[in-house]
Amino acid sequence: MSLKKRLIIAAVILVCAAAIIFAIVMAVAKNFTGQEHAVRSDWSVETGDMLNSDAELSLDIYESSATSEDLRIIQLVPSEVEDEGFTYYDEEVQSRLASGVADVKDMREWTADNPLAILNPFGTGSNGLYLYFETDFETQVTYTVHVEKDGIEDFTATAQNTFLDEDTANSEGDAEYTRAHEFQLIGLVPGETNYVTLTITGSWGNVRQQVTFAVDMPETTSGYSTQLSYEDSDSSQELSNGLYALVRQNGYLGYGFFFDNGGTMRYEMVTEGLGLDRILEYEGDIVVCASSNKLARIDGLGRVVQTYDLGEYELHHDINYEQDNVIVALAERSGATSVEDLVIEIDLETGDVTELIDFTQLMSDYVDGWAHVIGPTDTFFWQAGELDWIHLNSIQWLEGEDSCIVSSRETSTIIKVENVHSDPTVTYLIGDERFWEGTPYEDLSLEQVGSFTPQYGQHAVEFDGAGEEAGTYYLLLYDNNYWALSTRSGYAPDLADSVATGTYDVVGTHVSHVYRYLVDENAGTYELVDAFDVPYSSIVSNASHAPESDNYVVNSGISKVFGEYDSDGNLIREFAYECDLQGYRAFKLDFKGFWFMQ
Repeated sequence: MSLKKRLIIAAVILVCAAAIIFAIVMAVAKNFTGQEHAVRSDWSVETGDMLNSDAELSLDIYESSATSEDLRIIQLVPSEVEDEGFTYYDEEVQSRLASGVADVKDMREWTADNPLAILNPFGTGSNGLYLYFETDFETQVTYTVHVEKDGIEDFTATAQNTFLDEDTANSEGDAEYTRAHEFQLIGLVPGETNYVTLTITGSWGNVRQQVTFAVDMPETTSGYSTQLSYEDSDSSQELSNGLYALVRQNGYLGYGFFFDNGGTMRYEMVTEGLGLDRILEYEGDIVVCASSNKLARIDGLGRVVQTYDLGEYELHHDINYEQDNVIVALAERSGATSVEDLVIEIDLETGDVTELIDFTQLMSDYVDGWAHVIGPTDTFFWQAGELDWIHLNSIQWLEGEDSCIVSSRETSTIIKVENVHSDPTVTYLIGDERFWEGTPYEDLSLEQVGSFTPQYGQHAVEFDGAGEEAGTYYLLLYDNNYWALSTRSGYAPDLADSVATGTYDVVGTHVSHVYRYLVDENAGTYELVDAFDVPYSSIVSNASHAPESDNYVVNSGISKVFGEYDSDGNLIREFAYECDLQGYRAFKLDFKGFWFMQ
């Protein structure tokens, strides 16, 4: 065989090998992103021996493996839990479980010495322990969870009652001191023997009773670590109260993890899929993403009170309050080429879903003239064939206005839209003005005041308070400080050296930022009034305020760390976590009025 033929054959082999490798990479990437749309198919849980079955309710009653010598714990499991298509996020399933709990409550009188204890009765919190008992006088319950293991601090909370019985809820639901006590005990550490002390206190502050029992908790359902490593920094500011929520951890989608200030897991929430994105408080309950096309309202016991099917829409990135009983969500239409470009609203009373803004139509002049679908050689090649020209990643509704502010990662722009319900209109753009030059939107860019590098690839833009004058306000955001553009050809800005263009390979050499802008709509300007550096994250990530505190909680998802910072941006404590590639968000909530007494 001649040298020429050998070279041709070698070239063909190399081309074929490259094509195969590319196809494999694309398949892996598509599978990775496809996890966000997957729905849980395995709801099986660890139990002890079966005790009984309720044919009418189709429930099986088990002795729980968490039972100890001090406390008998049971589990209620739907008989069809292993059937294809089963989900706990089904109102009929939840109604049967609630009836099962009520039936067991009626079997006898339950006291603090011998309470009714049910592990994860509604299937949404693997280490949540339902307790019910009555006391002779009106009392309040405080509990402490102790684990005899170095590094695990005691966890103490005052229980918030959530009554399943409507009559009891009406008579005692808002009372601080009650005779009936029905709550979900939070804080049991999976995989450990937990020693729980209930302290029952009268309205005058006198301790009427103390009860101690052990709970042998099973391991986490997800397999996630129950202890995060952390490092303290130089700030002398104390950490705020509350639980850190880790949501949408890649490799662990379909779970929400809640950690205390010592990095110990105190709750593992189980959903159908996707991740929580955000946790909204609503009339004593919470509203979360149950999967990519379903929202759920959950009460303090873990019971799914209501579900909201989104039909043709799939969630991505964010949900937030609009007004009264309505929330807004970022979405896309299933199967559409144009993705991550819609805003929908959901009425929490009626369940009605309404499309509010289609940005591809709203900004069609830009889309038609400048945007193209993502190709196999673009930065976000794993989205090849999709028109992800705007990539919305957060939404903030402005109270008292029919307006919203959204964050667009692909254009590195913060966008305000007014008259959302009548005639949606883009009213301003915040970001690198050069991006919009020569387009029909160039006159909408607010003028930058002062010398600073504007945000690139930003996430989690939030309203952060009104300014001193009408028409002025602050915006808090996570500036990823990352430039990439996959849907527009011929635009290559002259970037400052501090702006990164690498997704994963520049961790440690670049930083991201927490930015706080002052927006002046009257003058048509924005300026940077506060900023501090945080570990680099090219994509995902967020910054938010800690509850009832001036501290910040900041997640850098590519660096796989989150930290709490003081009001000056000095790090107090930083936690490292595990996941595949990146973790989406971390924030802190105190859960007062939900799990814990106000």
